[in-house]
Amino acid sequence: MIILIAAVALNNGLGKDNRMIWHLPDDFKRFKRLTTGHHIIMGRKTFESLPGMLPNRTHIIVTRQKDYHPENTIVVHSIEEAIELIPEGEDGFVIGGGEIYQLALPLADQLEITRVYASFEADAFFPEITDQWKLVREEPHAIDDKHAWAFTFETYRRK
Repeated sequence: MIILIAAVALNNGLGKDNRMIWHLPDDFKRFKRLTTGHHIIMGRKTFESLPGMLPNRTHIIVTRQKDYHPENTIVVHSIEEAIELIPEGEDGFVIGGGEIYQLALPLADQLEITRVYASFEADAFFPEITDQWKLVREEPHAIDDKHAWAFTFETYRRK
């Protein structure tokens, strides 16, 4: 399956200035649990925003830059090329950013969304989740001492 995974504000904001807007430790834990051992697909800017290589994951970077070749990554020039690299029978995760999500959404089978219950000033956005998706699972989380915003883990499957 091709799975888009993202934390998304109520206004569909993802980030600003190539950074995440919020800090949600439980979201990071879920992201790690779901993506570890899999291929992760991202745009160049998302890759460059990471604190380093994410352990135990194959990094596939989609970029228009022909001379871009970070060590220990696979570089491709289209979302279709990236998806073709996912081994048969395995899940691949698209982890951002906004433009890559837009390109991958029509090719995706599932969405793993952390819906953050606030709107933020953002310059990267997740595409609209239309009626071709069915919400199949919700797991709400309230504000607590580690989470300044309430959020819900949402799983969508293509109808």
